[in-house]
Amino acid sequence: MTRGTRVIFLGFKRSPLSFLGLIMIGFFVVVAVAAPILAPPELGQDPYIAPHEGISYYVFPVPTFPSPEHPFGELNGCDLYYGCIWGTRTAFQVALLAIVIQLVVGLSIGCIAGYFGGVIDELMMRLTDIFFAFPGLLLALIFIVAMPGEWVVNLGPLNLSVTFSPMQKIAVAIALTGWPLYARLIRGEIIKVKSGDYVEAAKAIGCSDFRVATKHILPNAIYPVLIMASLNIGSIVLSAATLSFLGFGPGGRYSPELRCYAEWGTIISNTRRFLFWSTTEPFKYIHTLLFPGVFLSTFVLGWSLIGDALRNLTDPLLRR
Repeated sequence: MTRGTRVIFLGFKRSPLSFLGLIMIGFFVVVAVAAPILAPPELGQDPYIAPHEGISYYVFPVPTFPSPEHPFGELNGCDLYYGCIWGTRTAFQVALLAIVIQLVVGLSIGCIAGYFGGVIDELMMRLTDIFFAFPGLLLALIFIVAMPGEWVVNLGPLNLSVTFSPMQKIAVAIALTGWPLYARLIRGEIIKVKSGDYVEAAKAIGCSDFRVATKHILPNAIYPVLIMASLNIGSIVLSAATLSFLGFGPGGRYSPELRCYAEWGTIISNTRRFLFWSTTEPFKYIHTLLFPGVFLSTFVLGWSLIGDALRNLTDPLLRR
């Protein structure tokens, strides 16, 4: 274990909040891995769709209260417990897909701009300014509407087709709006690092630009980007839940059975018509919002605590 890694480990151990964040995310990792055991799917059924019976698009059954058969109750005829458990897997999948796309696009553009500079840097930074000029949520909505359900790629004799699920479309849309942050950050770090003596030495012995950038510059400039990625995982899941709540997720413009899709934003969206049930019992069915809301807020809070701790521990001034 290197000295820097040991310092980070001890910092997590000594900080109650960062340790709490690790416990929260560890809990969700266990739930995601053990989802088939905690909430076994029906044979032949899509595991990400909660068990249901004959859902009609125009019929909204009254929610049921928690019971031994349904620990969190039912919503629209769907098991809330099943949806919350498998929604953990959905959250990790959306976050992972969006982060990978953001890092690939952002690091590629930021590295090229920061390393070569000049006209290339100017053009690429103006491209990022265009994305910054639009509100992120509005731009994500535009991408979701513009993206086809199926993408066909013609590569000579090969006709490849990729079908996007509703949550995959949301993840891609969020990624396409978030990469400029990483491009700006890595560009600034590369500009600082590329003037180092070891970089000049690598160029002097004849290393190619690609080798200098990937082996000598990027490893020394990528740490702030990784910290930002850990901070943004929670916000990505929260943005995905927001888009689902607005009707762009599985339970919005798609088939009726997708109202039972295991995704926290979709579940919360389906609770709206039951929140203020009557003037005498306005919060009679508040449990339908409480359970998915606790899962979502705890997931986001856990990643925020971990990201803050990593940022503090990797900053030399704050670490002292």
